[in-house]
Amino acid sequence: MGDTDNNAMVIFQPSGRRGEVPKGINVLEASRLLGADIEALCGEKKVCGKCKVRIEEGRFEKYGIESKMTNVSAWQEEEEKFIFPKEKETGHRLACVTEIQGDLLVFVPEESRAGKQVVSKAARDIHIEHNPTIKLYTVGVEPPSFEEPTADFERVCRVLEKEHGLKDLAVDIFALRQLPTALRDGDWTVTVSVWNEKEVVRFRPGKAERAYGLAIDVGTTTVAAYFCDLTTMEVVDTVSMMNPQCKYGEDVMARITYHMTSTDGLQRMNDDIIEGLNSLVDQAIQNTYPPKKKKKKKKGEEGPVEYMEVPEEGKTYLRLTKEDIEDVTIGGNTAMHHIFLNLNPEHVGLAPFPPVIHHSLDIKARDMGININPASYVFVLPNEAGFVGADNVGVMLAEEPYKKDEISLIIDIGTNGELVLGNKDKLISSSCATGPALEGAQIAFGMRAAPGAMERIEIDPETREVNYKVIGRDAWRKYSEPKDMKAKGICGSGILDLLSELYCAGIIVKSGAFNKEALDGHPRYRLNPDTNQPEFVLAWAEESSIDKDIVVTQKDVHDAAHGNGESRYDQNRRCLWHPR
Repeated sequence: MGDTDNNAMVIFQPSGRRGEVPKGINVLEASRLLGADIEALCGEKKVCGKCKVRIEEGRFEKYGIESKMTNVSAWQEEEEKFIFPKEKETGHRLACVTEIQGDLLVFVPEESRAGKQVVSKAARDIHIEHNPTIKLYTVGVEPPSFEEPTADFERVCRVLEKEHGLKDLAVDIFALRQLPTALRDGDWTVTVSVWNEKEVVRFRPGKAERAYGLAIDVGTTTVAAYFCDLTTMEVVDTVSMMNPQCKYGEDVMARITYHMTSTDGLQRMNDDIIEGLNSLVDQAIQNTYPPKKKKKKKKGEEGPVEYMEVPEEGKTYLRLTKEDIEDVTIGGNTAMHHIFLNLNPEHVGLAPFPPVIHHSLDIKARDMGININPASYVFVLPNEAGFVGADNVGVMLAEEPYKKDEISLIIDIGTNGELVLGNKDKLISSSCATGPALEGAQIAFGMRAAPGAMERIEIDPETREVNYKVIGRDAWRKYSEPKDMKAKGICGSGILDLLSELYCAGIIVKSGAFNKEALDGHPRYRLNPDTNQPEFVLAWAEESSIDKDIVVTQKDVHDAAHGNGESRYDQNRRCLWHPR
């Protein structure tokens, strides 16, 4: 809570920016004070509706606040133009007219964020044996007759067994409903999508050449989906987003706590991730069509806004539908796995940290609410332990240390970091909470990877002058005018650079403490007048977009080096896996 009756604690998600602000200011002004950056194109004239935010309701134990609609000013008439009744019911407000009267957790939708999150999740080429779960078989059958009135499905199965050796196939009811039309539209030739050589999940008329799938990594902070051609093994596209659950806390323990302290916490988090995955499906499909632009209207012409396609010259567009996605594979850490499946994650956060299930799962997409081909399956990778999840299994399947004689060390740095050590004889997996440091949650000027974030840092070991690069600008500091840098904070890659550079430049010693003797008299080293704690200036106020010096503090060094801000929880867990 705020320290005085005149202040309120405000937390903005998914940026994670937070702090006390004076009561009576509006949410937009609070976002500026705290560096959250909400769009306000009309300059607070209440005519653009770009500053739409959502006030979250509930008790948030991680932050020690209770956020509720009664902690903001009353609904304003100007908001009616931009916020629909259903949005109003779920707590949406315009930041420019909503005054703060108490503690708040404010979720800023992607479209309202001035500094768009940069998510880099490009796939790399690795050798994979081509053996997709979905295989296509094109068969031609004889039309039924009075002499041979065998049913359509049995007629197709007979040819599949004769030509491809497929026996005792099951069929999903949604696929079966496609069959009579597909056979007759294809002049008795049909393409059959068979899952795992067990079940038919789709019928298409004639000869179809392609089947598509999604491989999805549900991370604590980011979600990435790789849109794959299952027949060529090509990654057609990569789409990504911030995990919409970030508003419930940056780390897995915060989300488990949210479930434990909110009657509908698990359901809300599950709804958010399903909605997010469906938005990635929509995005992947939309990218198979040409971009669109508004059609210009003649002067005085009225009517609905119309759009026209603007294809790029020489580019071929697949023009797919959601039904063309016939397979999905999902991985994530154990907590994200449980929340995605709507499984109680409470015991994952309590010793001895048992998950609900270790095994992999095959679940119908429609049962999960995922909008792809309704007959298709979602394959969920297995978990290893409470804090070593399916994402780590995915890493091992990709890198295959269990096939090697030599000892390998594999490190996956995410919000929840995993390490795998071993070879074909024995593998040891462990995890730690890297996110609170590397996502900037516990760092004074920490932030996620967005424009203005310091992503690379160099410190001269002789002069201890700082050179850095920010996201959104190609030129480094030493090649730029100070005012052109517009630095805002430090993101994860910058934090990794910073720790190394501070030590190599002799600014900190092995223990992580500032080297006071070596820094005595240096203009970048000082004691903070408010906290009386040592800090080192990385960027002066004239170089920043927040009109403040950007510094690294003694507490920052400790939290970044230890990779956690969760002293109540020890997330280092081990499991032994003997592949043979």
